[in-house]
Amino acid sequence: MELTKIIITAMQEEADLIVKRFNLKKIEWKNSVVLYEWLRNTDEWDEKIILALSWIWKIQASITMVYLLENYSPDKIVNIWIAGSLNVSDSKIWDVFLPNTFIQHDIYLPFEWEHLDYAKKPIFLNYAVWDSFDLNKFWLILSWICLTWDQFIDDEKKVIELREKHWWDICEMEAFAVLSTARYYNLLDKCVVIKAVSDWANNEAIDAHMSNLEFAMNNSVDVLELVL
Repeated sequence: MELTKIIITAMQEEADLIVKRFNLKKIEWKNSVVLYEWLRNTDEWDEKIILALSWIWKIQASITMVYLLENYSPDKIVNIWIAGSLNVSDSKIWDVFLPNTFIQHDIYLPFEWEHLDYAKKPIFLNYAVWDSFDLNKFWLILSWICLTWDQFIDDEKKVIELREKHWWDICEMEAFAVLSTARYYNLLDKCVVIKAVSDWANNEAIDAHMSNLEFAMNNSVDVLELVL
């Protein structure tokens, strides 16, 4: 039996940590997508892991997903990135989330037509059901709401506005696009999303995002090892 597992991430710094942990080899660069590969053989199966570096932005994530799903038949799809936290009191820097609800915030369509649900309605993943686990170095939190939009949030006023409007938990720039594409290919049930908190999405987010990136991503990769 052969298993194919796809990992998609957005930043070179994130990809480098995954490459180092799994000893991946770069295999090609196609249509701006950088691909790495790892092959593992056991008595029971042959396993191929493909890491795709898509770069940031929802459009880039969608392009990458289309390329991957047109060229591979994945048994699992893992979206792994760092994220900003909108709830300082409920999480700490470097905690890791497996969110179960994903919302695209920066779309404005003032219509309630059903055929627009693909863009306006949340996407739900059923694997995460309101449990948290203390892994000593960090908390692994299953559930919560992930907000996707094409903005890096580093404005405390914006954070307050988002909290008051919907009480979202973490924010980032790609997950909804990854899942929306997987849904189009009827592969949503194969998806897992891993997000580690790197900053509070406030006025210090730019510096915190980079200074905490390695620690936060290493925690994410610890979870990735369990997921794979």
